Amino acid sequence: MELFDLTGKVAVITGSSKGIGKAIAERMAEHGARVVISSRKAGPCQEVADAINAKHGEGRAMVVPANIASKEDLQRLVDETNAAFGKIDILVCNAATNPYAGPMAGINDEQFGKILQNNVVSNHWLIQMVAPQMLERRDGSVIIVSSIGGLRGNALIGAYNISKAADMQLARNLAVEWGPSNVRVNTIAPGLVQTDFAKYLWENPDLLKQVTDPAPLKRIGQPDEIAGAAVYLAAPASSYMTGQTLVVDGGITIAW
Repeated sequence: MELFDLTGKVAVITGSSKGIGKAIAERMAEHGARVVISSRKAGPCQEVADAINAKHGEGRAMVVPANIASKEDLQRLVDETNAAFGKIDILVCNAATNPYAGPMAGINDEQFGKILQNNVVSNHWLIQMVAPQMLERRDGSVIIVSSIGGLRGNALIGAYNISKAADMQLARNLAVEWGPSNVRVNTIAPGLVQTDFAKYLWENPDLLKQVTDPAPLKRIGQPDEIAGAAVYLAAPASSYMTGQTLVVDGGITIAW
């Protein structure tokens, strides 16, 4: 258990009121961390925090609503976490958006800008807000939830994929900069996971079959199957890993 022990650690997880972010928060709390639940709406966040506190004891989870597009909201997320828990050891940049599906020729400037802002620039903002304390302590783990879309071309979600490829490079660059201070930065690249965010890709049985048939495991992933990868990247088990992308996709990217 020591390899995956997060006792005494504080983790901030964006987009954690549901889906992958919620699963990550639940599992990190299970492994001993205090977790900060954050998304735009306070109500759903509070439900997640209440369930974690009921299971693991009062004070294990707190709520700080934040819109990732707002620099002020992100700074408040960091400030309120520091005020309540005293530090941030683990940052999970999970929240993302994709307001457009279709060929790149059809995307408008506002849609493209929103994708890049929320999926890349906002991650950069939040990471830079958290980094100084990690660098000072010479300890910290930053995890960006990317996507296998960042490794492949796709005629339907090209702009989203561009943003996710940028997240991988953001992690590589920061890993080089901060490695000497023992601050690690990695990404997780999930395949198709059964979340509301990807509902348009899996709610149609024919499309789901088309997407999952080429994969060796022949099925869609579940949020909890991504959470384990996040716990690994946050824990001592991954202390020699930085600047990497951990692919969790049922094998689709290695199959024809």
